[in-house]
Amino acid sequence: MFKKGSKLYGIFTGKCPKCHEEFMYTEPNPYKLSKLFKMHERCSNCNTKYMIEPSFFYGSMYVSYGVGIAFAVAAFVISYLLLKTSLNTAFITIVVTMLAFYPIIIRLSRNIWINIFMSYDKNLAAKPKK
Repeated sequence: MFKKGSKLYGIFTGKCPKCHEEFMYTEPNPYKLSKLFKMHERCSNCNTKYMIEPSFFYGSMYVSYGVGIAFAVAAFVISYLLLKTSLNTAFITIVVTMLAFYPIIIRLSRNIWINIFMSYDKNLAAKPKK
């Protein structure tokens, strides 16, 4: 399921969606906020261009809404239903969770978005590095 060649592998690792060899972002740590959105222009292994068209990743904002809702619901369920906190505490938990996981939600949304439009190609993955 999470093996190289699957969509989930590409989404959760942030690797090139075509070859799963190179990390798409210039900085692996999403919490370095100044470099959160910085990506390589092309994959050094298969030469795939990440920015398919100008403003390509604006579409990932729609995905981030859904991913953010999933994080918020998870925070609510854990806080209110499992830990039996008050609604006010559950609300604060949701806000803190959203702030804490913002960089991860952004990167995850971008990874999902690009993997919608590109698929793994085992022939590109086998290509020897230059």
